[in-house]
Amino acid sequence: MEKLKDIVSRFEIEEKVTAVTPMGEGLINDTYKVFVEGSDKPKYVLQRINNAVFQDVDMLMDNINKVTNHLRAKGMKTLHFYPAKSKKLYYMEEISPLPSVGRNDGKKEGGKYWRLMDFVADSVTCQTVNPHYSYLAGKSFGEFEYLLSDLEEPIGEIIPDFHNIEFRLRQLRDAVTADNMGRVAEVQYYLDEIFKREEKMTLGERLFREGKLPKRICHCDTKVNNMLFDKDGNMLCIIDLDTVMPSFVFSDYGDFLRTAANTSNEDEPNLDKIDFNMEIFEAFTKGYLESTKDFLLPIEKGHLPYAAMLFPYMQTVRFLADYINGDTYYKIKYHNHNLIRTKAQWKLFTQAEFKLSH
Repeated sequence: MEKLKDIVSRFEIEEKVTAVTPMGEGLINDTYKVFVEGSDKPKYVLQRINNAVFQDVDMLMDNINKVTNHLRAKGMKTLHFYPAKSKKLYYMEEISPLPSVGRNDGKKEGGKYWRLMDFVADSVTCQTVNPHYSYLAGKSFGEFEYLLSDLEEPIGEIIPDFHNIEFRLRQLRDAVTADNMGRVAEVQYYLDEIFKREEKMTLGERLFREGKLPKRICHCDTKVNNMLFDKDGNMLCIIDLDTVMPSFVFSDYGDFLRTAANTSNEDEPNLDKIDFNMEIFEAFTKGYLESTKDFLLPIEKGHLPYAAMLFPYMQTVRFLADYINGDTYYKIKYHNHNLIRTKAQWKLFTQAEFKLSH
């Protein structure tokens, strides 16, 4: 804890830190609650940025700073980050040189990047996905996009090609060509079905190249637990802003429904349990369109059902490529975990395809 207290002291705050304790179980960043003298409630949140995922930390924090400043100026509650004493919005903790065993050049192995933000008091996240919270999510993420629609400062693409289906299909083809684990033959059915729909599912990228579909500033990780609520169920603010970047609005719309409208887990082995929940779809869409009606183009509104199909399709492609490659990206719990995920996502896609195409 003393080491963490020392890291907090590198930021421009005046209170004396009394304790730093773990917070949540984040999959990407390590997060801690920071307590200060005179209070038994957390005052700040300390977070280590995973710079293996977010490799350009300056771009990351510059994006977040521009977005939060703009939202705050528009009257939307948002996260507040504190500068380090270096005046940057992060502190880099240098790692000592590695021992001479195995290398003797004395070079440092990069560093750890930390940021400090306010703890949003009396807030809760919601893990339950029901029509009510789906409506609130649609309305909130739609408002987020709307308020950022006139931000003129440039926002960088923090993870290039993150939601580019053409790029993901190229990765799948590369995996098939290499076939490092000899797994292609057993998944040929899924490959045939995926590529049979390739032209239909890459429509968004083609519309963009034709100048018909714009990119906007999107959250790109729209989950119901990326919103904070008060005890009465009112939305306080949107969190986890690391993936905010230019994208099609399909990203925020489709990615939410990929998880929220799935009637089971994304690695459900019993495919009979997997369906696309139209009640969730309709509630989220209602809230989303209420907030975005004044700025979305007709082509964006008209292709929202496509977006709801695109994201389970894209995730099928990603799981399958990883399975063929030998499970090098996603963590697995058993040897065919990514194959189970592939089958489950494909069932979700086909259910969405059937319901949204009729």
